[in-house]
Amino acid sequence: MEHESKTTLLRKFFLSTLYISTFTFGGGFVIITFMKKKFVDELRWLDENEMLDFTALAQSCPGAIAVNAAILTGWRIAGLPGMIIGVLGTILPPMIILTIISYFYQAFAANIYVAMVLKGMQAGVAAVILDVVFKLGKDVIKLQQPFLWVIMTAAFLATFVFHINVIYIILTAALCGIMAELIKRASLKRKEKP
Repeated sequence: MEHESKTTLLRKFFLSTLYISTFTFGGGFVIITFMKKKFVDELRWLDENEMLDFTALAQSCPGAIAVNAAILTGWRIAGLPGMIIGVLGTILPPMIILTIISYFYQAFAANIYVAMVLKGMQAGVAAVILDVVFKLGKDVIKLQQPFLWVIMTAAFLATFVFHINVIYIILTAALCGIMAELIKRASLKRKEKP
């Protein structure tokens, strides 16, 4: 990333977010998958842990997860200009597509072929979201920290079985993470004392 000029970097980031946002259907988690493939696997601008952290932050902040992820990624890659470019690249395609669709809404709503395409896309989107869940879950399991496994399992049960609001789950998980880190630091300080 250091060898690229700022203009080249911003252009590449804008075109990447524009492409991802244009050709990705199904919401924020689907876009997160493609952002990971582009910015972690292909361009290596972020590492997997950063992308996992950005996903958690993007989900827990108000607003669209795709825009939040673009803001965080843009800030990490190029600061304030990166944030602005990331937001523009992410919001322009949906705005243009929705503007066009709104003019032809009646024709789209009554068309049987459009309905069939949308049903097929739902199945594809579900598969992409499952892919993200398994990859991110696998990354948490690789850390070999049972505490994180317990949080991940409890969060899944809370949302899937008990239908608890996601914001409560995120806040509780964040609080557990803070408490675990404070306990870990206190333990290290006790060990350092003679």
